[in-house]
Amino acid sequence: MGCSHNCSSCSAGCGSEKSLKVAANPAAKIKKVIGVVSGKGGVGKSLLTSMMAVGLTRKGYTCGILDADITGPSIPKAFGVHDQLEGCEEGILPARSEGGVQMISINLVLKNPDDPVIYRGPIIAETVKQFWADVVWDDVDYLFIDMPPGTGDVPLTVFQSLPVDGILVVTSPQDLVSMIVGKAVKMAKMMDVPVVGIVENYSYFECPDCGKQVALFGQSKADEVAAQYELPVLAKLPIDPALAAAVDAGKIEDVKLPAPLSGALAAVEELR
Repeated sequence: MGCSHNCSSCSAGCGSEKSLKVAANPAAKIKKVIGVVSGKGGVGKSLLTSMMAVGLTRKGYTCGILDADITGPSIPKAFGVHDQLEGCEEGILPARSEGGVQMISINLVLKNPDDPVIYRGPIIAETVKQFWADVVWDDVDYLFIDMPPGTGDVPLTVFQSLPVDGILVVTSPQDLVSMIVGKAVKMAKMMDVPVVGIVENYSYFECPDCGKQVALFGQSKADEVAAQYELPVLAKLPIDPALAAAVDAGKIEDVKLPAPLSGALAAVEELR
């Protein structure tokens, strides 16, 4: 009773943490697993996941994305990947973007990408575990897990079942979002999952004519939230219409990434 899911602070000796871990496909090679989380939807988790994979690929690393947002998948769209998944004797082969990013998403197994996924929580959790255990990830340096919002079935499954090396917490300037982000941070700490740092999205819009930065969603709260939880602010990302257009066109790999992203890229690189 009252289990915090943090076995390191428990003397019960039930061994639940060990038993819950799911082994990766024996043919897969994965070096580091990074979760991208937030307590609220619409803050740009999928966008950050995509940009991190693109940015590190440009640095010479091999990256993969496990799209764990089963009922709202968007990763294939951002990369312009539409082919159905294929299999081999060892398991499921991940799809690949033109730039070489490997990915798995429920949208790559649906007949039509706009078909709804009407699964209950336990089935969603099992699907995420299957994406981890059955996919033959090909020598991936960084596997990013794009998670749905909140602290429910999928984050719990990922934190308990996968060897997560760290998470990036995504926020935006609004007070409400900052408050909800605290829930994700506290959940990670309760489950002994390292938090790499905070990335604030939609921090400002830069006028293309005069270069003035305008805080469309209010003044940044990233430093305040980060100080509260003793975490670093890795990046404050601008609103970029060109980036949004590239995602809609499936051309995320062709766009210039925002300069502030370099802080988040460097922090993940240090995990090696």
